[in-house]
Amino acid sequence: MALSKELFDAILNGDAKRAHAATETALAEGAEPMQLIADSMVPAMDEVGKLFEAEEYFVPELLLAGRAMKSAMELIKPLLVASGQKMAVRVIIGTVKGDLHDIGKNIVASMLEGSGFEVIDLGADVSPEAFVAAVKERQPHIVCMSALLTVTMPAMKTTIDALSKAGVRTQVKVLLGGAPVTSQYAKEIGADGYSENANGAVGLVKSLLAVA
Repeated sequence: MALSKELFDAILNGDAKRAHAATETALAEGAEPMQLIADSMVPAMDEVGKLFEAEEYFVPELLLAGRAMKSAMELIKPLLVASGQKMAVRVIIGTVKGDLHDIGKNIVASMLEGSGFEVIDLGADVSPEAFVAAVKERQPHIVCMSALLTVTMPAMKTTIDALSKAGVRTQVKVLLGGAPVTSQYAKEIGADGYSENANGAVGLVKSLLAVA
């Protein structure tokens, strides 16, 4: 399908205007929203991830691809809502309390959304209480937390403890990321997994869901 290829190429090349136009044209010609996600967007973001792993793409390319994917999703999301269709997996993501850095978190959110997951982005400087409230309200499968500063890492443990205290910890898988975070630290504070980059985070989410 030529239109599907057009959207794929637009996302792969980080061209937001072209991605929006390709999506608009495809929908006008009768393409199904979920088909566009499955046939064009998910494969494109998968390819972006492979290029990043091969060090052919870097952070700027990831951000541009994510932006292009979001421009397509802006047209698709309302149609999914109107038709009652839902993404199969819901993910909540946020940078923990005290930490205002969100570039890494934004890349992970874009990669997850491009992989066909519903992503609820809580933003930066998210309190444990806000994470708990979001889990209770939105019923996600996965909670992703990011920290870029060593001094904000303890907020990850505080948030996990808050989820446990609220009785919702067993309902979700908790994933950690961020420059100072390690897999050892993730284990110590009771998280389900850790990834050092966006592409790894997508793979980890998929593997956690497969185990679940």
